[in-house]
This record gives sequence, C-alpha cells and structure tokens, in this order.
Amino acid sequence: MQNDLITLFLALAAIEVWIFGLIAGHARARYGVVAPAMTGPPDWERLNRVHQNSIEQLVVFTPLLLVYAVIVGRETATWLAAAFVVARIVYAVGYARSAQGRAAGAALTMIVQGWLALGALIGFVVRAAR
Repeated sequence: MQNDLITLFLALAAIEVWIFGLIAGHARARYGVVAPAMTGPPDWERLNRVHQNSIEQLVVFTPLLLVYAVIVGRETATWLAAAFVVARIVYAVGYARSAQGRAAGAALTMIVQGWLALGALIGFVVRAAR
C-alpha cells in the first residue's frame, strides 16, 4: 500500500508541474509574451517562475524521495511526498499573488527536501555501520 501511495504522490507532483506549465502557457497568451521571451509583465513572470521553479524542485525531490523510501522507510516517505505536493501548491498560490507570497511554500519545500536528504544520508551511515 505504501508503494502505491508513494507512486501516487510522485505522479501528483509531476501532474502538478504539468498544470503549472499549462497555467504559464495560458498566461503567456493572455499577457502577450511571445515565445521564446522569458520576460514580460510581472504577473506573467511570477506564473512562469512557479512552473520553472517547480521543475527544478521536482528534479531534486524525486531521487531524494525514492532513496529515502528505500533506506529509511516508506511510511514517512509517503507523508513527506504528500507534504511536498501541498508545499508546491502553497508556493504557487502565494507566488501568483506576489513575489513575497512564495516564502511559506518555498520554506516548506526546503524542509521536506532537507528531511529527505538528511534522512537518506543518516540512513546510509546507519546501514554502513551494521
């Protein structure tokens, strides 16, 4: 069951990034930002950064989650994966409103990734010491 939930949250994290891309693409048309431009009105730039930053975070999150699940445990990994998905929503909603609004979601994302990274490293050390 835990494997299924981890897989579900990995899929949700990827779908979330895809949705953020759709939102940024729609906003590109709404604000008249012609590709390949990466600058435009601040409202568009914030939506684009939500998408770009979420891609960046997904690249870090995915291997950390998988390693943590194998080394430390699937149950905690499942909760951390759920927290990551929620953190990215908090980040997106906050950042869409203002640049300062991204802080809570960014902090939660970093807490989740830090927990995963530290847990995986400690888990490796504990396993190696056995």
